[in-house]
Amino acid sequence: MEVKTGLILFLVFMILQRGEGQLSETFYQTSCPKLESIVRNVVTQKINQTFVTVPATLRLFFHDCFVEGCDASVLIASPNGDAEKDAPDNLSLAGDGFDTVTKAKQEVEKQCPGVVSCADILAIATRDVIHLAGGPSFKVELGRRDGLISLASRVAGNLPEPTFNLAQLNTIFAKNNLTQIDMIALSGCHTVGFSHCNRFANRLYSFSPSSPVDPDLDPTYAQELKQACPQDVDPRIAINMDPVTPQKFDNMYFQNLVAKKGLFTSDEVLFTNPASQPTVIDFAKNPGDFNAAFITAMRKLGRVGVKTGQAGQIRVDCTAFNS
Repeated sequence: MEVKTGLILFLVFMILQRGEGQLSETFYQTSCPKLESIVRNVVTQKINQTFVTVPATLRLFFHDCFVEGCDASVLIASPNGDAEKDAPDNLSLAGDGFDTVTKAKQEVEKQCPGVVSCADILAIATRDVIHLAGGPSFKVELGRRDGLISLASRVAGNLPEPTFNLAQLNTIFAKNNLTQIDMIALSGCHTVGFSHCNRFANRLYSFSPSSPVDPDLDPTYAQELKQACPQDVDPRIAINMDPVTPQKFDNMYFQNLVAKKGLFTSDEVLFTNPASQPTVIDFAKNPGDFNAAFITAMRKLGRVGVKTGQAGQIRVDCTAFNS
């Protein structure tokens, strides 16, 4: 009996150490009861100014969670250019995502000073941009604290690349306790995303000696991409990842994959690989199945590497560690 009790206590301790056991949908119910409406108002205003707010905030949350955990470390600014946001993989993060969190934090501080973490504000804002773009709404678990480490040198190898195959995608998501179905559902965020030409130009001009254009690209779509992205790639040009409904969070991404209109190799492989194809077809045909899987995956993503209790801090300014 003592051995079993000891094991249970050890498991509870490990869960609490990871932070998952301390997250709660009602974490700020008494300390900042208007939190979610404050963030929602800021997010709504930002989206009304520019739709880029939606994919920018989504991508910011994903990049944050996959490096140091969901702890807002990606928001830190460094005068030396060596913070997490300065890593090559993060240089394309759009400023509107950062601006959304900064403005929301400023409004929250007016009513609940020193109470709400930047990490939690980012998590709420991410849920809100999804819903405001037509996607599902869901309860956000809260109670994260902001991290104390933000280094560009720690980013490489922690984010999926556009050239990844299914095994590579599964491996990097599994490191964060996310399954293949979670990975496919989260890839559906590309329904509102955009990409610069150099991230997929190899599929148009230098795929292989025998076939310059990737045969897994629909020929008409490939021609459209070539017109938008000339071979002498302009790094400033950005392309919608969903050519059909780019400003709506829906399941069109998966319909595009079936039609060979996935922009990245790591998108189209979800359909071409027999191990993941049935899930893509299901999500393409059944938006309800996609939404349900997406909510599950987002809640799991939001638990990755969280700091709770006495770990980390509650930043006053999201871009700087407390002095």
